[in-house]
Amino acid sequence: MEENVNEEQIKIDHLNKWREKNVDPYPSEIKKDSTVEQARGMEGKTTSTAGRVVSLRSHGKSTFADITDESGKIQVYFKSDNLGEKYADLELIDTGDFISVEGEVFITKMGEVTILVHDFSLISKSIEPLPASWYGVKDIELRFRRRFLDLVVNEKAKETLNIRAKTISFLRRFMEDEGFVELETPILQPIPGGASARPFVTHYNILEHDFYLRIAPELYLKRLVVGGFEKVYEIGRAFRNEGLSHMHNPEFTIFEFYWAYKDYNFLMDFTEKLVPATVEHIKGKKELEYQGKAIKFEAPFPRITMRDLILRDSEIDIDQAKDFDTLKAEIANKNVQIEMEGVMNWAKLVDELYKKVSRPKIWDPIFVTDYPAELIPLAKKKSDDPSKVAVFQLVCGGGIELTKAYNELNDPIDQQERLEEQMKMREEGWEEGQWFDKNFLEALRVGLPPTAGWGMGVDRFLMLLTDNYSIKEVIPFPTLRPEE
Repeated sequence: MEENVNEEQIKIDHLNKWREKNVDPYPSEIKKDSTVEQARGMEGKTTSTAGRVVSLRSHGKSTFADITDESGKIQVYFKSDNLGEKYADLELIDTGDFISVEGEVFITKMGEVTILVHDFSLISKSIEPLPASWYGVKDIELRFRRRFLDLVVNEKAKETLNIRAKTISFLRRFMEDEGFVELETPILQPIPGGASARPFVTHYNILEHDFYLRIAPELYLKRLVVGGFEKVYEIGRAFRNEGLSHMHNPEFTIFEFYWAYKDYNFLMDFTEKLVPATVEHIKGKKELEYQGKAIKFEAPFPRITMRDLILRDSEIDIDQAKDFDTLKAEIANKNVQIEMEGVMNWAKLVDELYKKVSRPKIWDPIFVTDYPAELIPLAKKKSDDPSKVAVFQLVCGGGIELTKAYNELNDPIDQQERLEEQMKMREEGWEEGQWFDKNFLEALRVGLPPTAGWGMGVDRFLMLLTDNYSIKEVIPFPTLRPEE
């Protein structure tokens, strides 16, 4: 730590000396005709470029440095014979500083692309030393808290965020090519809806009313379908007031679309196109490695009901154990250990059983279909079994829930009854129950055509694409406990 303090003082001393020389260490106008990557291809030509100094190697009357910008890294070569009195200014340049250089690009005897510098300028003085190596797993929280420094010295972190940008860009192009329109829906909502989750609450002073950060864009996107937008989507932020884990960040990126006149079977076929195409765009093939094991995104994906999965993995038939007490007894008979806190009804118990005995075993992608109706009160019930809803989730990678989709409930009377039932459950203590949204019901009364809706947690998809165990790695600035 003492060494770091000394380095910082040296850099501040250098900053003051630049000012004593009447040199602005933070100019606004700079000369940069080429990116570093472009300069690397200009052998025999003179160019100017700029970037951060990441290493300095002085040898008397000559100095070598490496500078980087977003496009890459290049070596620069300073000679006293070329620079005259200005060569002495190199004593005031430190690693971490930004400089611009002008000179001729050549190849050294060692085969290194290098710029022979004719002129250089300080364009931004850094006063905190760059670490020689980053902290890695030794101090994960410090990496995220000082993400700006992490990105400077951690190439994997920077590449992860580049993949994030490329993935979201590809998803948008894919949807636009399918004829979809992207529209934004409110983040501040008077009534949170569209998912079973606890919302964040804020207060709108001028309206004297509490508002909520959206937990999903679903109800507003369906209002747009009512209004005539038959293929509509949004990629944006959602917020859920839940715990932090390697799979959960309270602020995350959600991708949802709604397609009129389609059903969930059609969307399974569509998902078998969209997801593998994205994997191939990023990885170059329809396969990736996650945590040391391959995941193959080769369609078609198996389609298995939740009931059949649970029966296979626990020998419990939820179609026979159709009430809370019977199912709870069956679970006890099979010695399955389930955390019962917050489990207040049969459907939630089914979900917890599935998460315990089946979900962790899923590696290659499968569609898990036909969930208990109470779990998804916005989905349409199956005509041949009203206790289930026409829903699927694409699951892979040891239980990562990649997408969820279902036939949207467009019967306003049924929807009202189910939201009223959700409100009763909220009153009985289930904080994740859905809220009663009168305006949304009014939209349904105007008429929602048969519609299928689909959602993806983009960050979880990125965990797979970048082979990261923690969701924090794929979010530029993940949520952390504030420093005291």
